[in-house]
Amino acid sequence: MAAKILIVTGDAAESLEVLYPYQRLREEGYDVHIAAPTRKTLRFVVHDFENGFDTYTEKPGYTWPADLAFNEVDPGHYVALVIPGGRAPEYLRNDPELRKIVKAFFDGDKPVAQICHGPLMTAAVGALQGRRVTAYPALELDMQTAGASYQDAEAVVDGVLVSARAWPDHSKWMREFLTVLRAKAPVT
Repeated sequence: MAAKILIVTGDAAESLEVLYPYQRLREEGYDVHIAAPTRKTLRFVVHDFENGFDTYTEKPGYTWPADLAFNEVDPGHYVALVIPGGRAPEYLRNDPELRKIVKAFFDGDKPVAQICHGPLMTAAVGALQGRRVTAYPALELDMQTAGASYQDAEAVVDGVLVSARAWPDHSKWMREFLTVLRAKAPVT
């Protein structure tokens, strides 16, 4: 039986930040499940930059079914966690079930990959104190407030935590995460 990896997300997650790791980790041989506040078809978004805008724009993206609701997740059944970005982490960090899940992965010293606005979730459980991380650049102050040392880099590895700024950094992010996964939780 293949080792299982959990992706936690919700509506308004960045399409690429959910589906790229989902497909890449499956390609590697892991069994990947997507959990959300409820079992439903999630509506992802696409963020991009356009001339004349001070920040990114948002357009409708792909839809994808959640395999599990947060309250159905047993973190003990999973070897690693992936936290995509987009707008989803902004509201998901307030979900007590999700906070229990995220905390369990850190308490168990299991690999965690986070990208873009995903670190808002790990900050919500106090898991960034004393760590080196990267995130979407607009979150630099949030990361510092959470006690982390922010680095503007494609990917930052701090023990079992691997973070990236946004979807343009996918290749480096997944290479680093797979290195951690292979060492801590190889495919069986």
